[in-house]
Amino acid sequence: MLGKQLATFKIVFLLLFNISIAKADLILPNTNYEAFDVVQIQLLALKNNDKIYKNSGIEQTWNFAHPNNKKITGPLDRFTLMIQGEGYKMLLNHIEHTITLVQSGDNWAQFEVTVLDQSKTYHKFNWQVEKYEKSGPLKDCWLTTGVSSPVSLGSSV
Repeated sequence: MLGKQLATFKIVFLLLFNISIAKADLILPNTNYEAFDVVQIQLLALKNNDKIYKNSGIEQTWNFAHPNNKKITGPLDRFTLMIQGEGYKMLLNHIEHTITLVQSGDNWAQFEVTVLDQSKTYHKFNWQVEKYEKSGPLKDCWLTTGVSSPVSLGSSV
């Protein structure tokens, strides 16, 4: 009995240890990242959504969501359901993407993002980021304040 409990403990410990290491692999906002970098980090994470662990790309994207955006999308669990839903699921494990600066100011930038999804359909998004201006660990970090609903641009085949 003790041997079985010890084996179970070891398995649980290893799983928790691996999850904590994996979470350490996620990138956190800091002032070294420019507006474009933030969008690129998020899109690469979504493109490789389950690479580190299940839905790590969604969590990575969540890390760079502006607190005002998080108030709208809800906590991570709700955000995950939103990204997996019909409106944004084409971002998950997409084939390729392009990011084009549309306009910007000192503390904000808007990008046009085009994504080629798994079914070889192109989708366009408007992706807006802003510098966080309040005090705290996010001060002066670029964070996503909004992503539009996708506009289908048709199939590539």
